[in-house]
Amino acid sequence: MPNQLFMTKPHSVLLEELRGEHRLRRVLGPVQLSSLGVGAIIGTGIFVLVGIAAHDRTGPALMLSFVAAGVTCIFAALCYAEFASMVPVAGSAYTYAYATLGELFAWIIGWDLILEYAVASSTVAHGWSHYFQDLLVFFNVRLPHVVTNAPFDFDPTSGRLALTGTWFDLPAIFIAALVTVILVKGIKESASFNAAIVILKVAIVFFVIGLGAHYVNPANWRPFAPFGLTGLSLFGHTLMGKTGPAGEPVGMLAGAAIVFFAYIGFDAVSTHAEEARNPSRDVPIGIMVSLMLCTVLYIAMAAVLTGMVPYSRINIDAPVSDAFRQVGLPWAQLLVSVGAVAGITSVLLVMMLSQPRIFLAMARDGLLPPGFFAAVHERFRTPWKSTILTGACVATMAAFLPLRILAELVNIGTLLAFVIVCAAVLIMRRIHPEVHRPFRVPFSPITPVLGILCCLILMFSLPAENWLRLAVWLVVGLTIYFTYGRKHSRLAASQKFNQPVTEPAPASVDLRTRG
Repeated sequence: MPNQLFMTKPHSVLLEELRGEHRLRRVLGPVQLSSLGVGAIIGTGIFVLVGIAAHDRTGPALMLSFVAAGVTCIFAALCYAEFASMVPVAGSAYTYAYATLGELFAWIIGWDLILEYAVASSTVAHGWSHYFQDLLVFFNVRLPHVVTNAPFDFDPTSGRLALTGTWFDLPAIFIAALVTVILVKGIKESASFNAAIVILKVAIVFFVIGLGAHYVNPANWRPFAPFGLTGLSLFGHTLMGKTGPAGEPVGMLAGAAIVFFAYIGFDAVSTHAEEARNPSRDVPIGIMVSLMLCTVLYIAMAAVLTGMVPYSRINIDAPVSDAFRQVGLPWAQLLVSVGAVAGITSVLLVMMLSQPRIFLAMARDGLLPPGFFAAVHERFRTPWKSTILTGACVATMAAFLPLRILAELVNIGTLLAFVIVCAAVLIMRRIHPEVHRPFRVPFSPITPVLGILCCLILMFSLPAENWLRLAVWLVVGLTIYFTYGRKHSRLAASQKFNQPVTEPAPASVDLRTRG
């Protein structure tokens, strides 16, 4: 028997999973997949994180930060598109790693994706809360201070945590619970709801860019890069560029590492390959269309925002709506707040839609308890138990953890996932060149290698404490794998007893009746 840690899942087995009765329903076309991508991309990044990045890390050079992050994502997106067309099953990068790098790496990337989607959802819920509260002010409604924010925040000037005088973030809990209910009901309804919101928020973005352009003062773009154009560090030691008050790297690259969070929506598209009507064609279209459209809008939004308001006066929690307040357009502030609340809602929907699909893929392989994580609702055909668990975790983190910590933790986990996907394309091309690839990464191996290098550069541009948080998260994950996952692996059991790995595990046979 080969070493279980490095056993790979045969491509034929991945395709066989599509024929099981507990597979997900194929209802998504290219327009819906593209709207899912846009729904995940345009939201927190464009309405919230631009404030943190411009104020603390980049200044007007935020425009170049979006270019750098967008180029990095294009390399990774092309690799995702090849795998999604070749292996159209749930699981995204987890499934790709299982087919190329082996079970241990699959677990690591799956556990990393849990970090990406769950913590990203918490970040989004936190941003939604601030815009929602900003919207309530127009109607002279103010929530009690103790339920408006996380109980502590990270102070970048001192590098320490500071108490905020609040207990928890009540609006963040509310929106996480509401989205959970929508997601349990069904993927088709969720996608339709998301498509309607996408139309609204894209219209708001065009409105912001068009109206805000008339209030741009070119003097606000000088100096263009007050923090420099670099910001590269190595585990906390700055190699190129300046450092902030707490010793963190600052500059254009450091800003790109922060706003990278804004691009993870295309990753979410690949998690729904099993629900696409024609995944070999529609998923690559959804990935590339959503990524390229949003990159252009991000750069334009960054230019307008930093031109309307000096970077040092940009509001961190609700930067776009507050910029219109500062230029004397309160009615536009109201409209932007409405668009932001709707837009961020769709981001949260897509993020929380994707997380249970990762659980489902891992549970199918026995690495997580299938009786819970692979349970598909008899009527709605959704992974309802893991969806409810995801909602509970998102609500808890959003209620008690500050925005800065959540955003940076998501980024380093996402970048690690992209590194593994780019590497997996190179490995799969070498060990299985015969596999049909409806979509192929152009200019391979140059494109995957550039994707790996760009992701690593951005990872090293994050503060050192993010590496420590990532290490702690991975240690917890490896502990779960070696105490449960390794012992219950269906792939290992099939090799040991010489049985077909496609035979359903006992815990998943009655998925339809258990609900």
